[in-house]
Amino acid sequence: MMLNIKQRFLPGWGATYGPAGDGPFPAIMLLHGSEGAWAGWSHRDAVLFAAHGFLAFPYGYSSGGNMWNAGHIIDYPLECSVEALRALRDFQYADERVGLYGVSRGAEHALLLGSLMARDKLKGAPDAIAVHSAPDVVCGAFDARGFRDAGDPGWQAWDVSKRAWTWRDNHEDLLPTTPIEIERYPGPLMLSHGTKDRMWSVEMTRRLEKRLREYGRNPAVHYYDGEDHIPSSAGQNIHYPLLLDFFSKHL
Repeated sequence: MMLNIKQRFLPGWGATYGPAGDGPFPAIMLLHGSEGAWAGWSHRDAVLFAAHGFLAFPYGYSSGGNMWNAGHIIDYPLECSVEALRALRDFQYADERVGLYGVSRGAEHALLLGSLMARDKLKGAPDAIAVHSAPDVVCGAFDARGFRDAGDPGWQAWDVSKRAWTWRDNHEDLLPTTPIEIERYPGPLMLSHGTKDRMWSVEMTRRLEKRLREYGRNPAVHYYDGEDHIPSSAGQNIHYPLLLDFFSKHL
């Protein structure tokens, strides 16, 4: 039996998933959430994109961790994501247009990357950005050890002094509660959120939408009635066709 989806190694960065054949294919870089690079959810999504004609690159940016531990998102240098995005653009199987898709902390990551690249007028910004369950402000550092049960020997208290992101070796403009200036990004945007999200309130996406529209932007926005932070099977069956339609239109 011939494979319909093939893995191809992006030199220096990791595996991509795409259709069989020589391409080039419209490409998408995927950004995971606090579950970390080892959890595999972004790889699952990458296979789904590949099944629909995209070259998908699940970029693992969390530090540490393993199959049993998510690791952490602390002082991650966002310029590394700029380099990863450029490497994907230069990949022989990638078409000219490259999108960015993030969920939860990955959604925050994607919005920050789009806004900072636009602000600093960097070349190679994503041609379209889609985010699900996004915050509208910068959030603090994440360490999976703080999410273990308090009786676990590896448990550690959350350190409020730690920061999630850096840009050009500092935390300037990236302190927790700082609004994410996604209105700076000029490309197509898709925002989605479950109305019963118990981790990050849907009001965050409502505020993003309001601010974008005040700046004359017209993002594609979808609210999934009754869905939590991660959609149920029924919710995902609503979400993914909308996501695929968005990237098919703009890549």
